[in-house]
Amino acid sequence: MMNFNTTIPLQAENNQIDYNSQLFLLGSCFSEHIGNKLQYYKFRTVQNPFGIIFHPRAIEKLILKAVNDERYTAEDIFELNGGWHCFDAHSRLSTIAKDKLLQQLNDALQVTNQQIHNATHIIITLGTAWVYRYIETDNLVANCHKVPQKKFLKELLSIDEIVESLEAILAIVKSVNSDATFIFTVSPVRHLKDGFIENQLSKSHLIAAIHQIVDAQLSSRAQLRGKAVYFPSYEIMMDELRDYRFYKEDLIHPNSTAIDYIWEKFQFSWIDDAVADTLLEVGKIQKGLQHRPFNPESEQHVQFLNKLEVMKSKVMEKYPHIKF
Repeated sequence: MMNFNTTIPLQAENNQIDYNSQLFLLGSCFSEHIGNKLQYYKFRTVQNPFGIIFHPRAIEKLILKAVNDERYTAEDIFELNGGWHCFDAHSRLSTIAKDKLLQQLNDALQVTNQQIHNATHIIITLGTAWVYRYIETDNLVANCHKVPQKKFLKELLSIDEIVESLEAILAIVKSVNSDATFIFTVSPVRHLKDGFIENQLSKSHLIAAIHQIVDAQLSSRAQLRGKAVYFPSYEIMMDELRDYRFYKEDLIHPNSTAIDYIWEKFQFSWIDDAVADTLLEVGKIQKGLQHRPFNPESEQHVQFLNKLEVMKSKVMEKYPHIKF
């Protein structure tokens, strides 16, 4: 039999996710694709309180700030083009009201603090090793917010710098939550604005750094041993889905078919088989809730709604924290 693609070998991981797990996702837009799947199937999930964050230094800064219970002040934000912004956060938090932005930032810090303390699994998706340094303050930013390019220096984080940042993230979290499992992955979204070669260089730095962290833990007797694992979403996209039919029209972002495929792979590795039936039931309920009947008052539709309510009750009886 002929094979027409190569398959990334995967295994069922230890300490898998079930409906009692508390999940915290940080990182690039691909982390939100996985996060949206987890939310759809009603896992206990919080994702990106500060919006999409692309590089490890930005994630490290937010985690440190949250664990140290710091707060944002007026000195941490700036006004541009009629709106208020923060270099630490994505533009989705930006607003025309200064006080509202500060409130959102500090609420996000509080959520991050809570999740770091309580999470059973922290999923971090890194997007790029390219960073921008704001010349005026000499600080790396998470988002440039359309501030003129001439005000930044563009730099490539070295493998050692990324390793240092990831080690810091692990150590900070361990100081308040020694039980959390870290799942690291690299976003398959290509940052072609940096250039084709530059994008590959960036991804290679991220992958090499993550593997240094994971391999070091596997080969040591450290207390963090086995608590950091790599999930190959980037490799699945590049090797198993090596075809532009799996991309959106921009030929950069994975389309819904690719996201569904990678989700199935993630499910195999990380979702406990013991909750497979519940996950299936939740999926049926979600599809049922999205159904739009031709005649809402028909007897057939009333029966359908009654059946749906029975299914919801069974799931919520087993897992009271699930809400539809």
